[in-house]
Amino acid sequence: MLAATRQFFAGRKVLEVETPVLCAHGVTDPHIANISVNPGSPARWLRTSPEYHMKRLLAAGAGDIYQIGKAFRDGEAGRIHQPEFTMIEWYRHGFSIEEMAQDTCDLIIELSDYSSHPVVKTERISYREAFIRSSGLDPFTASSEEMRAAAARYSVSLDTIAGRNDRPLWLDLLAGTIVYPSLTGNKLWVVDGFPADQAMLARLNPADPTVAERFEVFLHGVELANGFRELRDPVEQAARFTTDRKRREWAGAPDILPDSQLLAALEAGLPDCAGVAVGLDRILLVTNEIAELSATMSFAPVT
Repeated sequence: MLAATRQFFAGRKVLEVETPVLCAHGVTDPHIANISVNPGSPARWLRTSPEYHMKRLLAAGAGDIYQIGKAFRDGEAGRIHQPEFTMIEWYRHGFSIEEMAQDTCDLIIELSDYSSHPVVKTERISYREAFIRSSGLDPFTASSEEMRAAAARYSVSLDTIAGRNDRPLWLDLLAGTIVYPSLTGNKLWVVDGFPADQAMLARLNPADPTVAERFEVFLHGVELANGFRELRDPVEQAARFTTDRKRREWAGAPDILPDSQLLAALEAGLPDCAGVAVGLDRILLVTNEIAELSATMSFAPVT
């Protein structure tokens, strides 16, 4: 699969790069727990993905690039999670979100040929449509009461943050419990049209700023990929970092300072591009019907 991945990108003239695993900055994303390797000063962090450094390469003039490497996230262990895992991440200049989603599905389909259950079909569904079909909720308009009622039907508690109506977190919990598990069958589901408050590092659709230019790919209810038409505005990115830090505070998570070098790269000028991260271990998991992510790894994870 590693060889096939490299052949896939070589055939498309995408350059393989390598960026640091040990980083000067963590990520502010409230859903991700960073792993610190130096609690003193200066702080150092294991990367949660190579995204920030790869964007710095793009801003410095790199063409289409990809990377295969390890990523690290604390507190993630279970059937489809491990604190150390293999990520494939790549960026294509001038790609639309539809073209990037197709590129992603093409890679996953090619890699599935090396598994016991090859995949040949894809189906697109909007985030809104997937929510309505599985839960009856419109994620763009549902009230807090409607979200609580839907959660109760599936024995899900939305009171994760006491006294706070954290809509993005509530949608994440509902999606993970109700929506994504419904995306079944031996085909790739491409989910797009995420709400603006679920944009992460994606730009908003200029024609409809209530929607982010973001997609995810699922197989048998398991997320394999998360892709963006990349946000290029340093002011908007700084504002999102601020929002992330507020949400981390509400959740009782450690504060993480924004990556000033990423903001500087955006100031210098990130080219129009789309990017995606794919979990290689998860492709192995779902296309071979393996029970635990740890079984896809050469050595048992550290516990």
